[in-house]
Amino acid sequence: MRAVVALMAALPLLAGAAAQKVVTLGGDVTEIVYALGAQSALVARDSTSMWPPEALKLPDVGYLRQLNAEGILATRPTTVLASVQAQPSLALKQVEQNGVTVVTVPGSTDVSVIDDKIRIVAEALHKDAEGEQLRQQMKQALDALPKTPLNKRVLFILSHGGMSAMAAGQQTGADSAIRAAGLQNAMQGFNRYQPLSQEGVIASQPDLVVISTDGVKGMGGENGLWTLPGLAQTPAGRNKQVLQIDDMALLGFSIRTPEAIQQLRHKAEQLP
Repeated sequence: MRAVVALMAALPLLAGAAAQKVVTLGGDVTEIVYALGAQSALVARDSTSMWPPEALKLPDVGYLRQLNAEGILATRPTTVLASVQAQPSLALKQVEQNGVTVVTVPGSTDVSVIDDKIRIVAEALHKDAEGEQLRQQMKQALDALPKTPLNKRVLFILSHGGMSAMAAGQQTGADSAIRAAGLQNAMQGFNRYQPLSQEGVIASQPDLVVISTDGVKGMGGENGLWTLPGLAQTPAGRNKQVLQIDDMALLGFSIRTPEAIQQLRHKAEQLP
């Protein structure tokens, strides 16, 4: 009898979960939804959500910082899982006013935020058990990251379509990822991102340049990278040492981040 009562009590929750129609805003958020096995609830995603490849089959509601309420509402969602990077947003306020639940997923420049992201997404999707299992898996992956420092200096360059190349300083996701790999951020003395300068690059003397694959394409290939101011006069430039990465994997602080940090460390260990 107790089992029957418990089942009856759970039915509304199960029905609610089954009826969910979810829009994800943020590649990190979308990756977590898939990792939780909740992808069947997805009805749309934003343009930064490009992994796993199956996500590309979903309708695209646009860039998370340039949202349109009508585009989101057209997918008839019950829930929007929005990266904090999408906030503040007038469009999301309008979505919420139309009876849609908007859940903000936190962000931070520290890899520890991965745990909070998984917990909040899992709660919103009624996937508490799966969320706990995934949190444990990610904790183990982060705990397995190298603890021994390696005396190699890394320059992270941010470069996207048409913008000037920028170097990552402190208080950035790139700085956190570099330090999580047991390496040194070559750029010191400033926070956030600053435009590359010849003097600054030469003074930083990086052993390795890290840049997104799209960033390199935007420069016309790797040869274009080495023409950036000062790079040719650094160990990385002289030895042509670059790691091209998926920036969402390394800096999104989501499911793929521990592996991306391990790849960064492995590359640094192979440096001359």
